[in-house]
Amino acid sequence: MKRAHKITTTEMHTGGEPVRIVESGYPPIPGATILDKRRYVLAELDHLRTALMHEPRGHVDMYGVIPVEPDLPEADLAALFMHNSGYSTMCGHAVIALGRYAVDRGLVPKAAPETRVVIQCPCGPVAVRVEVSEGNAGAVCFESVPAFAHSLDLKVEVEGYGSVLCDVAYGGAFYAVADAGRFGLEVPGSAVADLVRAADALSAAVRERVELVHPDAGDLGYLYGSVLTDGQDDAPLSANVCVFADSQVDRSPTGSGVTARMAIGHARGQVYPGEVRTFESVTGSTMTGRVVAESTVGDLAAVTVEVCGRAYYTGAASFIIEPDDPFRHGFLVR
Repeated sequence: MKRAHKITTTEMHTGGEPVRIVESGYPPIPGATILDKRRYVLAELDHLRTALMHEPRGHVDMYGVIPVEPDLPEADLAALFMHNSGYSTMCGHAVIALGRYAVDRGLVPKAAPETRVVIQCPCGPVAVRVEVSEGNAGAVCFESVPAFAHSLDLKVEVEGYGSVLCDVAYGGAFYAVADAGRFGLEVPGSAVADLVRAADALSAAVRERVELVHPDAGDLGYLYGSVLTDGQDDAPLSANVCVFADSQVDRSPTGSGVTARMAIGHARGQVYPGEVRTFESVTGSTMTGRVVAESTVGDLAAVTVEVCGRAYYTGAASFIIEPDDPFRHGFLVR
């Protein structure tokens, strides 16, 4: 008789967006590079992703982290990110949680007033600063990989909405970014279901219209989702909602989305190095963004963006996967 499979996790959230960190129960993940490891889990271990992300252990908007061995000498740890339909290349809210987790778990030596951690993500190494303080959770800031605007004022025909102008930018993953007002919607204000419908339609239109290529790796060249904004692109505070993967709604402002929006703002001359912008999510949680350096990616002008937020613990879990359970690998109902 086969024994039940056990997976243990630590549960956190950043801005309301869940972060389920796997601590045990995954087999060793081979691969010379982190992108090799990402391909391996997709090909060989995807049933564990669906078991943890989907019902009855998760839900359609669950998000998770699989720690893996880094292949970069400067990295303190490495992570794969998983969601309702696969594995992303970057996740800012998860990096913020992992930064605090790494310090609290002693994965890096703790130093006051802040501890530095390098987390290798599929998109590349991310430098993290964790504020060390007594009692309350300190802020966590990360400098992501170089971000850039791919297309500005791109006109696409969006089914059900007509011709829409949007921008496409890379912040560790590619996003289409558009003012929700172009769909007759408001952020905040409109029903989330309506925002999801519009964002999904925009993503479909951009995928049909634009072939995305990242100069560094073919695995990075795909549209992850769409960010609908309040149109306040040059204001100190702007609200947005990110819809990614299979209609998954980010409860946080989306760290990689904030990075992409800052890259767009810089490309438009709306934000300059050192300026701080605040971004608000559908839960009212916030992250800040700041351009800290200018660079290039291939032939494209790029920026390094610092994103800051806070993460909190919600619990710990020990999940059981029984071999005769017909729903052992999860399901979704919606």
